[in-house]
Amino acid sequence: MKIETSTGFDTVCIRGGHVTEGHRAHLTPIYASSTYVFESAEQAISVFKGDEKGYVYSRWGNPTITEAEEKIALLEAYKLTNSNGTPLQLKAILHASGMAAVTTMLLGNIKYGQKLITHQSLYGGTHELIEKILPGLGIQSIIVDFHDINKVEDALKADGNIGLMYLETPANPTLQCIDLEALSSLGKSYGLTVCVDNTFATPYLQQPFRYDVDYVMHSTTKFLNGHGTAIGGVVIGRDIEKMEGPMTKTHRLLGGNSNPFDAFLLTNGLKTFGIRMERHCSNAAKVAAFLEQHPAVGTVNYLGLASHPDHATAMRQMKNGGAMMSFELKDGFDAGVSFINKLKMCTNAVSLGTCDTLVSHAPSTTHMGVDRQQRLAFGITDGLIRMSVGMENVEDIISDLDQAMK
Repeated sequence: MKIETSTGFDTVCIRGGHVTEGHRAHLTPIYASSTYVFESAEQAISVFKGDEKGYVYSRWGNPTITEAEEKIALLEAYKLTNSNGTPLQLKAILHASGMAAVTTMLLGNIKYGQKLITHQSLYGGTHELIEKILPGLGIQSIIVDFHDINKVEDALKADGNIGLMYLETPANPTLQCIDLEALSSLGKSYGLTVCVDNTFATPYLQQPFRYDVDYVMHSTTKFLNGHGTAIGGVVIGRDIEKMEGPMTKTHRLLGGNSNPFDAFLLTNGLKTFGIRMERHCSNAAKVAAFLEQHPAVGTVNYLGLASHPDHATAMRQMKNGGAMMSFELKDGFDAGVSFINKLKMCTNAVSLGTCDTLVSHAPSTTHMGVDRQQRLAFGITDGLIRMSVGMENVEDIISDLDQAMK
């Protein structure tokens, strides 16, 4: 469906990217076919050369996958324009997981001998990829406090081999929020490729392309799908020619493609994305206010609270405080484990973005693979609890948290 610039966000969630197929199915079907038939040898040549649009092999593309890709691209570009005032056009490539999307983006943009610059408190999987896999490919990383723009610029001045800036805001699990506008502007002034993991915020809360970044990634498993039914990831880019050329080639050769069934589940989850986020965020604000005054809690990391050191930055670039938070229990690691074991309703699981509230003890799960001293330096303390606030009645969420901390 062609989306007009005046179309509302929820309408894009429901109708964006949909094309009526030949049998007039209401919803785009699951195209469970590994390959596609050509009418002639000449047509095959034309499609392979790119002169004619068409599907070849489902690792390369699939109609069910295409709808999910186009819907997400429309949401990240929602009401954004180019410098000449024309609507911003983006290209999305759906992947088998968020890590597959991150890998395609990194290997498609940074080469042997180059470096990337990033910050503290990234998602544990991303941190391990950067620290444990990329060095073996001749790609080193520099970790700097991105709250200090002068330190970032000093690092860029000191090393001409830095080619990419990797941002994650809000960061997992400390909810650190960094200034997208300032950092993107600085990165671009030094010729860097700038990319942002937007999983925690989603395009409902934040649109990094507003700040001239080059790429945005998501784990679509999380809020975009919203129901915990399918693993997926996506990389979205503003350079359409590069996305349809080198980035598509990198994606296809790495083989981290999505599949029709997961894409179907993602597309249907996206239909309720806007309305779900309203409830997630409303509940989270109330839960954070409760936790902030609880005697068992030392610190609450929620961007909607004025007490969060990054509150002002978040309110400039996000719609509200979001649905994610973490909080530190005063009695450390043992208190974190005890709290998890006492929960009666909230779900002990390491993912996020589902309709039910998910709670995890970060030091013993998602960030177990991060060196303890490094983890503590990043603010991931021994008693840190990460929470994805769900859509249950908020009174029930608060009641369960309260009894588990007694």
